[in-house]
Amino acid sequence: MAQHLDATYPTIARWVQEYGWIEIEQDEMSRPFLRALDPGGMVWEGQEHYPTLDDALQDLEAALRAWMHEQGL
Repeated sequence: MAQHLDATYPTIARWVQEYGWIEIEQDEMSRPFLRALDPGGMVWEGQEHYPTLDDALQDLEAALRAWMHEQGL
């Protein structure tokens, strides 16, 4: 399964292997649903709700790709 995730979401896989971590959480106290963080803090926050987990991960994949590009990574 890890190989499939790496192939489907290569930027997320690179992020957690090299730069930071992600948080996936849904409860009445935390929003948004999905976050990307590095040792310096919050890098990206997703929407409060997504239709599917795949939609959330696709949003994160695109956001991290853009952020890495902006940082020259």
